[in-house]
This record gives sequence, structure tokens and C-alpha cells, in this order.
Amino acid sequence: MLIGEYQHNIDTKGRLIMPAKFRPDLGERFIITRGMDGCLFGFPMSSWETIHEKLKNLPLSKKDARTFTRLFYSAATEVEFDRQGRVNLPKNLIEFAKIDKECRVVGVSDRIEIWSSEQWNNFSEMNDDEFENIAEDLFDFGF
Repeated sequence: MLIGEYQHNIDTKGRLIMPAKFRPDLGERFIITRGMDGCLFGFPMSSWETIHEKLKNLPLSKKDARTFTRLFYSAATEVEFDRQGRVNLPKNLIEFAKIDKECRVVGVSDRIEIWSSEQWNNFSEMNDDEFENIAEDLFDFGF
């Protein structure tokens, strides 16, 4: 299970040291793509296969389904660790997530999220006060 929050830097070549605690769960190769709320999503191959199975069943007749799958898959890239535990993020994904140098790598159950530190701080500040209200709503749905 991927949990926790870690601060790291991306170097000028787009390399990010992945937290050591995440590496076993991510596997030697994994997928990074555009996420939601301005971050990147990283999926172990097993999770990626599950997502792929669900997405391939979306109806082609729905414009939102076509748009989402195009953007999600076109941004996806397979990455692997180098000897220092780094992965190389493509420039288009770095730009999408507005990562300058500092970033946060966050474990979210079966995926990681990579945020610019500024975006993560903004997200956290906006939502910290709502945590209890959100939890209450989720408990109403059987959480």
C-alpha cells in the first residue's frame, strides 16, 4: 500500500528520486500520467492493467469518455528506476503539473501523486478545514 507524503526535487534533466518506501510497491517499471487537480498519477503495472480494463469499456459514443481516454493515455509514459532510484519525468508532464523544482510525492493507496510543492500546499490549505466534513459525508455512503 502506498501511503505518506515526501518532499523531493526534480533536477534540470527531469529526474525525480522516488521515495524508497514506494519503490517495492511501484515495481521496477510503472506508469505515470496526468492526474486530476493538477497533479500527476503514478500506477504500478497491476493497477494500470485494472484501469485499462475499465477504460477500454467506456462507450465511444460519449464525447467525455473519448476526451478523457485520449488525454489520459496520450500523457501516459512507462518509467523505470535508474541505479539511484530516480525516474525521468517527461517535460510535458512536468509542465502539466507546474513542477518547477520542489515537489511532493504522495501515496494514495494503489497510486502515487506527484505535485508541485506550491500546488500541494494550496490544495492542503484549501481542504484541511473540510477534512471532517468530507469524512462525515463518506461515512454516510458506508465508508
